Amino acid sequence: MKSRGKYRTTILMMLLLATVINYIDRSALSIAMPFITRDFHLTAGEKGMIFGAFSIGYAVFNFLGGYLSDRFGGRSVLSVSMTGWSIACGLTAAVSGFWSMLLIRVAFGMGEGPNAATANKVVNTWFPIDERATAAGVGQAGGPIGGALAGPVVGFLALAFGWRAAFIVMAVLGITWAIAWRLLSTETPAQHPKVSREELAHIEAGQEAVTAPSGGKVSIREVITTRAVLTTGISLFCYNYILFFFISWFPSYLVDAKNISLKDMSLVSSLPWITGAIGFLSGGFLVDAIYRRTGKRMFSRKVVLVTSLLIAASCIVLTGFVDAVSTAVGVMTIAIGLLMLAAPAYWAIIQDSVPRHQVGTASGFMHGLANCSGIVGPAITGFLIQSTGSFVSAFVLAGVVGLIGSLILACFVDGTDRMPEPTPA
Repeated sequence: MKSRGKYRTTILMMLLLATVINYIDRSALSIAMPFITRDFHLTAGEKGMIFGAFSIGYAVFNFLGGYLSDRFGGRSVLSVSMTGWSIACGLTAAVSGFWSMLLIRVAFGMGEGPNAATANKVVNTWFPIDERATAAGVGQAGGPIGGALAGPVVGFLALAFGWRAAFIVMAVLGITWAIAWRLLSTETPAQHPKVSREELAHIEAGQEAVTAPSGGKVSIREVITTRAVLTTGISLFCYNYILFFFISWFPSYLVDAKNISLKDMSLVSSLPWITGAIGFLSGGFLVDAIYRRTGKRMFSRKVVLVTSLLIAASCIVLTGFVDAVSTAVGVMTIAIGLLMLAAPAYWAIIQDSVPRHQVGTASGFMHGLANCSGIVGPAITGFLIQSTGSFVSAFVLAGVVGLIGSLILACFVDGTDRMPEPTPA
């Protein structure tokens, strides 16, 4: 990032913090689930349904949030999203059993749904092309950072004050961020008084010529029928199957299958997220570095993504067959690090494949399609565990799905079907 007076760094740090909060909130249920199970006497099947309920609202609002960010701007949609999911997070403290938890998780998913696609829209508006993968990687690195913090933070709050208190604290944190975001951000760099002329020129010089970044008419049909968008979404579905399996079930796996204490689980479950944060940060830098060195935009995305996802999926399968807790955690730590290394490339591919004024819609569609895996994956896992009495088949299935995702992207995304930029009127 070469220009001086980089206010876009402040915007990026706010996106990073939003994603940290997003993943602490999202992972909180998995960390608190042993406590909740004790209170509500939930079966493995019921836990799987609760984990999956989140993605019912999440997948729908992935797409809707992305579309709305193209219509009304990323700043506004992100403010509403954070406020909505924070309220739902706080209401989790008031649930009384299985059904109320199920409904609150759907509402929570609706609130969180717009976050990733809308953040991608903000990155597209505030950063030039050769910085976007790095910016996406830094912003989305908040996911594994939040996941790493969720174990010790939520675990401590649940042990010290009860699991309900943890959700109230997270809700207050989210509302505070939403207020700060409104004070610090604008829809475009040109609107912000702290963006210098030099920085604005640098950003605009690295943007492809388009019409207004939001508020223009968006052809949804064109977006969802673009091969790159559709196949990238299917590949991300497979990627997310692994991610939701890990987020939802890894803490329970450590407690139920490996017999570690709740206190130790709260700490150990954060280790894969630490390498995940490193992977996310490194992935964006690596993709941009390969692009600058080779000049091959799609190659830089695919080589990082496909290689990382292939190895990560293989590690997931292997984890299902190891006996020692330390080995299982170690292999899973490698898997999540590589999984997160691949993530920024997905968002970069979408930005490469559609015009700037359709990035929000395309990102939302891809993310919504991908997160349907969060509806079926945790539920399938729960019933597999309940019917077999073991986690082995669940690990194998998750790994195989990931392998399929890497092959789909390798074979069907080649950068030849980019949608043309509109001609300004």
